[in-house]
Amino acid sequence: MRRRVFLGSAAAVGTALAGCLGSGGLSSQDYDIGMSSNAFKPVEYTATVGETVVWGNPNSRAHSVTAYENDIPAEAEYFASGGFDSEQAARKSWREERGRAGGKIFTGESYEHTFELPGEYRYFCIPHEYGGMKGTVYVEE
Repeated sequence: MRRRVFLGSAAAVGTALAGCLGSGGLSSQDYDIGMSSNAFKPVEYTATVGETVVWGNPNSRAHSVTAYENDIPAEAEYFASGGFDSEQAARKSWREERGRAGGKIFTGESYEHTFELPGEYRYFCIPHEYGGMKGTVYVEE
């Protein structure tokens, strides 16, 4: 009897999880900037100082969010999924690391960054940069 109850409960949990995992468990309400096969949506986003911007990946491809080191305000904190300190480190890790390393944002995952200074912040997706997957966050007072 207990085995039947356990199996019934496990099936219900499995069904519930399958529904969540089908689209990665993300809805457009969970993020500010989405990722398609080779584009950030929207390409331009306006935030205010102190705002945390969330990028979400409902797509089936792995992506990154990587700031162009020379295209963010001079005093601003560098940002990249994976927590890298530089554009060069992010690029190198993406090429060399496997699995979850390298700043990869897989289906259903997200990355967030809080912008503390006003200015223009240009960023890109490492594997899809040459396909045009680039974006800009404008931070206002």
